[in-house]
This record gives sequence, C-alpha cells and structure tokens, in this order.
Amino acid sequence: MTTPVLTDHALSVRNLRKSFGDTLVLDGIDLDIRQGSIFALIGPNGAGKTTMVQILSTLIPADDGQIVVAGFDLATRPADIRAAIGVTGQFSAVDDLLTGAENLLLMADLHHLDRREGRQRAAELIEKFDLADVAGKPAATCSGGMRRRLDLAMTLVGRPRLIFLDEPTTGLDPRSRRTMWQVIRGLAESGVTIFLTTQYLEEADQLADRVAMLDRGRIVAQGSAADLKSRMPGGHIRLRFAAPSDLLSAAAVFAGAVPDEVALTLRIPGDGGIDSLRGVLDRLDRAAIPVEELSVHTPDLDDVFLALTGRDADEDRVTDTEETWR
Repeated sequence: MTTPVLTDHALSVRNLRKSFGDTLVLDGIDLDIRQGSIFALIGPNGAGKTTMVQILSTLIPADDGQIVVAGFDLATRPADIRAAIGVTGQFSAVDDLLTGAENLLLMADLHHLDRREGRQRAAELIEKFDLADVAGKPAATCSGGMRRRLDLAMTLVGRPRLIFLDEPTTGLDPRSRRTMWQVIRGLAESGVTIFLTTQYLEEADQLADRVAMLDRGRIVAQGSAADLKSRMPGGHIRLRFAAPSDLLSAAAVFAGAVPDEVALTLRIPGDGGIDSLRGVLDRLDRAAIPVEELSVHTPDLDDVFLALTGRDADEDRVTDTEETWR
C-alpha cells in the first residue's frame, strides 16, 4: 500500500517546462492548488492548457520541473497519481454503443471493483448525476449536456481525490453549461479538488476559488477572480437622468465625473462597492437631484487578461503543436 506525502495542497508545481521541437509550450510554471478547491486555468487556444493537464495527469512527460500530485511525486510515483485522479477531457470517453449504465460498469471493471461494488457505484452515480433517463439507452442518444454529465460520472467511479476537467463545457448550450456548473460546485463541496481549464471567463469567474491566466506558456497573473479584477482601474457608476438640467446639476456635484449630454448619462469613477454606491446616492439625495437609472460597471476577467497581454483570452489562436496533443 502506498502512502502520499501529507500536504495542504492537492497539487504543487515548480518550474514546469515543456517544448515540442523548437516550440516552447510551457515556460517555468509554478502553481499550488489547495485541497477541496476549484482552480481554473484560463487562456486562449494554444496557450498550453491542455499540455499542462496531460503532463499533470501523467499522459506525457515534462522536460523539467518538480511536480507533486495528490501527495505523490510525479517523477517517481506516476502509478499512484493515476490511481488518485480522474480526467475528463475535451472529447468524451463515452462509448456510444453502450448504455449509460454499461459505460459506468465498464469503468468499474477498469477500476477492478467487484461486481456488487461496481453495480452499487454505478447506481449511486446515476442518481447523483440524474442519469436515469439514459441509464438503459445507448449513449449515442444522449444530448450534449447529458453526455458530459455521463462522462464526468464515469470519471468519478474510482472516487478520485483530484479531477482534471479540460474544457468541460465546450459546445454546450447555456442551460447545459449552468447545469454542469452546479455539478462541479457539488463535487468541490464534497471535498474533491477540481483543476479546470476553460476559455469561458464567466465560467472561471463563477466557479473558481483561484484563477491563473496562461499566455504563451507563462502564468501572467493568478489569484481569486475578485483579487484579479480589483487590480484593474476603470470601474464606474453610471447615472442616467430624465432632464439635461439634472445631468448638469449632478456633474457639478461629482468632480471628475464624465457627462454625456446626448445620452443624458454621468460616469462616476468608483469600484461599485456598497460604500461607493451609498456615497453617490447620499450626495444625490442631499442635492435633491432625481435619477432615472443607475448601473455599475466593474472590470471583468477579460479586461484583466487584455490589460496584461494586449489581447482577449478567448482569441482563437490554435498552434499546430498544441493541436497535435489534443
């Protein structure tokens, strides 16, 4: 029986490097991911996200770096890592010719569960992921959202402590995507650590305890979504007025505000927090200036990525090297 090194981190990486030929894909990556958390790695196609997942899940070797996954050193104990993790890739591992239940039982066999335990585990996951409608039907009949849930359920048959989800909602409609978000949150609440890669910045914002931005093989920023957004200037409160006279009166009250006389709006710099809003409303009330509409804009993760890299995180840039390994 193998024993992992006790640590607060589900995954630790130092100086991870990987090249394909003359192309440097990962250039000195450092990461620490807490147990039971949701970590999101974001960046455009070709940034190196899938390559990183493949290295951390023991599918391809790194060129350099120290990597500990689920308490095991990747260089010396890859088999122990494979036993402790689950991986759901961009492309489904579901067998279309088998029913939903048969897919789960196949995974139970691969994990060497006995027949009774395998059937019990399959039944638990069918209930947990609301898969009863497809349990007895060929997987080929599943909708996209149902198929992704089945794929994730198959990953969980072996009760992994750490799950890699590589672009788990790509191609799903908004409703199916939000259903998957609920499933992912539930896994984290049960103590499973989630390593999520995504191009959907809203997904990272909604789900992740911590976000890392990957661009051209390097981590350009990491922290909570709130922390990353708070580093950005440009937050403001937007007021709209019914009459030009009200706009002019408000502009006189707020020094540094930017009026738009055509739209009858006033843009007031601010972080959009409760204290800022309360201060604006109090000053308007004291000056007896009526407001037609109030809205708040705060920088989002795309603003952060754009400021750091000069381009959008969802920019469609797929390199031949990265595509080869997907």
